Amino acid sequence: MSAASPGSAPAGQRIAVVGAGIVGVATGLFLQEDGHSVTLVDPSAPGSGTSSGNAGIISVSSIMPIVTADIFAKLPAMLADPVAPLKLRWRDLAGLAPWLLRAALATRGSAVERAMAGIQGLTSRALAAHEVLIQRAGAGELFASNGWLKVALDQSRLEKGTATERAALDRFGVAYEMLGRDAVLDLEPALSSEVKGALWLTANREIRHPQAYVERLAALFMERGGMHRRSVARRLAFADGRVKGLLTTEGTIEADSVVIAAGAFAGRLAADAGHHLPLQSERGYHLMLPTLASPLHRPVYCMDPGFVLAPMAHGVRLTSGVELASLEAPPDFSIPRRLLPLARRYLPGLEERVLSEWQGFRPSLPDSLPVIGRAVRHANVYLAFGHQHIGLTLGPVTGRIIADLVAGRDPGLDLAPYRPDRRYW
Repeated sequence: MSAASPGSAPAGQRIAVVGAGIVGVATGLFLQEDGHSVTLVDPSAPGSGTSSGNAGIISVSSIMPIVTADIFAKLPAMLADPVAPLKLRWRDLAGLAPWLLRAALATRGSAVERAMAGIQGLTSRALAAHEVLIQRAGAGELFASNGWLKVALDQSRLEKGTATERAALDRFGVAYEMLGRDAVLDLEPALSSEVKGALWLTANREIRHPQAYVERLAALFMERGGMHRRSVARRLAFADGRVKGLLTTEGTIEADSVVIAAGAFAGRLAADAGHHLPLQSERGYHLMLPTLASPLHRPVYCMDPGFVLAPMAHGVRLTSGVELASLEAPPDFSIPRRLLPLARRYLPGLEERVLSEWQGFRPSLPDSLPVIGRAVRHANVYLAFGHQHIGLTLGPVTGRIIADLVAGRDPGLDLAPYRPDRRYW
């Protein structure tokens, strides 16, 4: 890193970070290392929201946009299929339409190129940022480096379905292997002999208990003097035209700087800072199922119809695809439960006994890129959200970038693709 610039903010600031997921907690830790006094503002316990319910993959290979022209072409068929990886609450369509239109425009070639370059700029730095926090928190036992598999029941489906992804991985030098049936079963004997092959994404790491990881980081944050205010941040607080803190359900929190890392719930605060962003929640579900007698050794993405089976410290996690609906819509757990018979086709030893079920909110922008940077109108407000399906992967690198910006350091990365005032298609 370069030295702080002459106009950098002083050390020892009071900084309020809205959101206590992986992004907010990682940001808090990196800010503490620069000598700031940091308060996390979140009504829930650290790591108990969307950061707890994912498939536990640090996915440096996830460099493709979340919405592609191929997905839009298949949209009518997917919406008609009860087990497809995309669902839409039709009563929410009017509110979703502007986001869907921008997402469709973002499938054009130039936009896809920008998205891939922008995502890879972050994922290529993700493991190093995680490693810093893993070492600080002594959390190494939660991690493994087995990569993860995308498996198919048909060889041609595997080759065609991963062709575009493999071309992108080749372009950016991300490691992978194509495996035949016997090689897949050597790696994962618990899988069905119906599996014909796999794409093995060897560069990725996995976490056997994502919530425990964030809790470990939060404990370190608190040990270093960090505070957690269990409040809902309603608005930014202003005085003399400058942001002076937060208005919360438990009163005003005064702060020299504010970081908005509230995921899918960041829109109102971002608007207060002058940015009305096309932020949408991609709702995700998971079911926790009993531990297998013959265990999985790594997460497995089942390509037909599209879901993940991830081994966790406390069972097997089945994660579904995406439901587009409002933040207020009640969960529909029939979505992941419909996948149970299909999951047993891939993993015959899987019990269909559901131990627990969960629904969370992935914060997504139409161009598949997060917002990371200063608010244009308020230099002491920083935005850090919109990481869609790879928030766990990008949380620490985002926190490091925000700390660099607060300190006036060069983060070593062109932040133009993540600007809040960019075009989103």
